[in-house]
Amino acid sequence: MTDLQKVCLALVLLLLGFLVYWLQPILTPFLVGALLAYLGDPLADRLETIGLGRTQAVCIVFFALTLVLLITVLLTVPMIGHQLDVLASKIPLWFEAAQQQLLPRVQQLLGLPEQALPMGDLRAVVSDNWQGAGQVLTRVWGQIAGSSMAFVAVIANVLLIPVVTFYLLRDWDLLTGRIRELLPRSVEKTVVVLAVECDEILGAFIRGQLLVMLALTVVYTLGLSILGLDLALLLGLVAGLASIVPYMGFIVGILAATVAAYFQFHEWLPLLGVAGVFAIGQLLEALVLTPILVGDRIGLHPVAVIFAIMAGGQLAGFTGVLLALPVAAIIMVLLRHVHRSYTASDLYHAGRDNR
Repeated sequence: MTDLQKVCLALVLLLLGFLVYWLQPILTPFLVGALLAYLGDPLADRLETIGLGRTQAVCIVFFALTLVLLITVLLTVPMIGHQLDVLASKIPLWFEAAQQQLLPRVQQLLGLPEQALPMGDLRAVVSDNWQGAGQVLTRVWGQIAGSSMAFVAVIANVLLIPVVTFYLLRDWDLLTGRIRELLPRSVEKTVVVLAVECDEILGAFIRGQLLVMLALTVVYTLGLSILGLDLALLLGLVAGLASIVPYMGFIVGILAATVAAYFQFHEWLPLLGVAGVFAIGQLLEALVLTPILVGDRIGLHPVAVIFAIMAGGQLAGFTGVLLALPVAAIIMVLLRHVHRSYTASDLYHAGRDNR
């Protein structure tokens, strides 16, 4: 690649970055549609191999994705809303129980004076902020519903996602082929190799990790439901979503479930049950789910995943969160390519020649 080509490539990447930053308010439905199309493309390709046309395969995959998402929303949203209502009613009771039971024990254990831990003030602050959060959500929804343009914009974005998904899914192979044709012939093979590596890493992570998160959500929710925990669905969902980072779901879930179980039952035996549920989930994740569904090809360190998601959210909000993992996968592949080039260069082996 000549110096002029490198400068042109850098300018194109810089222009794309600025476009993403400027257009982020309208990019969400397109990025969500692209993500769904990316997830559904392998299924459509498999259906094509058994003799179906591309349009027929895409229709089947699109219908399946729509049905799964619709059933998930219809089943989970009312249940999550009920769980949030239960949580809102329990928070004051938890603070009262903590003030009457836990606080005296902590003060006695640490030898602190009675006013050293102002639990009452903390309870008032949390209660006020919880109510304030509810009022903010109510006010925001009222403004959206009251403003016809805002309401139309929200509905349009929601309806745009399936349209974008269908057309991108139908033309996915065509679009990738045209992008490949536009590449300079001198770097086409290298770019294709890097793109395949990026697809392997990103595909293994997104498809595999989503299935792992879903499985862990089901395991944690069922296990906590068997224990009789009122917030089983909410806690299982939080732990499953946090499992996008290895071990994060286990840590967040067991801490939150232990607190909820203690304040609900006021006994130590249910806490052992909570520990057992999350121990089973962790064993399934480590021994069965991750090896089968994700494999060992990812190469994305958990700290890198956390940093990528936080950096994307900081730089470009929700759009940045959606782009965080693809960008992280591309950077990881480029770093591997640079490392291979460096270890094969004369600079790396220069010291050995002088020995």
